[in-house]
Amino acid sequence: MKHLTLPLSDAEARSLRAGEGVLLSGTICTARDCAHRRLFELLDAGKPLPIDLRQTYIYYAGPCPAPAGRACGSCGPTTSARMNAFAPRLLDLGLCGMIGKGEMSEEVRAALVRNHKVYFAAIGGAGAQYAQSIKSAHVVAFPDLLSEAIYRMEVEDFPVVVAIDAAGVSVYDKER
Repeated sequence: MKHLTLPLSDAEARSLRAGEGVLLSGTICTARDCAHRRLFELLDAGKPLPIDLRQTYIYYAGPCPAPAGRACGSCGPTTSARMNAFAPRLLDLGLCGMIGKGEMSEEVRAALVRNHKVYFAAIGGAGAQYAQSIKSAHVVAFPDLLSEAIYRMEVEDFPVVVAIDAAGVSVYDKER
């Protein structure tokens, strides 16, 4: 497994290959459907976003409340395909990449290639395990959305697989 620190350089992103196991350390932000809709409302209104896309990897997840002594509770990935309508525009605006569960659309794949970015897959059902890699978690936007708010998280050795690499190769391709 490769150990990588976020944000990745363009060279690091381009060097990754679909199917490679990676341990990520650094900053990620969570965002699910409701938060994505709010981000698009801000973009459409010409207002600034509460996060800097050029420094952000979005983890498609909503953390559970933190038990005593932990940064957050269980925090497993949600189905990434639910963000297919949002990801291409965010990538074109500078989003560093995404972490989620499952396949994404051809439009997302094309945006990853166009922007030399990577989509990482996390393991569904492993939310309690992922919580152990989360060292801090703070709401940075849309607190009224509760677990679907945008959280900024510091992670250490967060295990993922390169699902779609910067060349557009996907672990979900049938021929693989």
